[in-house]
Amino acid sequence: TYFHNIAAAVAVVFRHQDKILFTVRNMDPDKGKLDLPGGFIDPEETAQEAACREVKEEMGMIIKPEQLRFITTFPNNYLYKNVPYRTMDIFFECKLAEEQVHIVAPEALEWFKLQEIPEEKIGFVSVRTVIQQLKKSAL
Repeated sequence: TYFHNIAAAVAVVFRHQDKILFTVRNMDPDKGKLDLPGGFIDPEETAQEAACREVKEEMGMIIKPEQLRFITTFPNNYLYKNVPYRTMDIFFECKLAEEQVHIVAPEALEWFKLQEIPEEKIGFVSVRTVIQQLKKSAL
């Protein structure tokens, strides 16, 4: 019996005080929408290692696994070139001492106060759901 298993992915919620850092997707799926830094986990890689690698690739930032705090997981749909991937997104938080960050990939970065994040501009349902949970827990 063949089981179509999910792909594992990671996302990092960067926080500075009461603000969350978002990337703006420069490609489909959800081009132009808000997202969190992250991506798929490679074989033989832990979720924390994947998060650190993705942040380095996307932003040029060096973070270490011990800087990451697990938040939650949430299933997601990732449609790439008309191929639907079901993913399990693993979310981590990383606190930053300052807002100044550097990006390598041609993506834009935007900071939003947690309670002012425009949820309708977030592309992926998993990211939107986690942001809603963070907003509720902050109240």
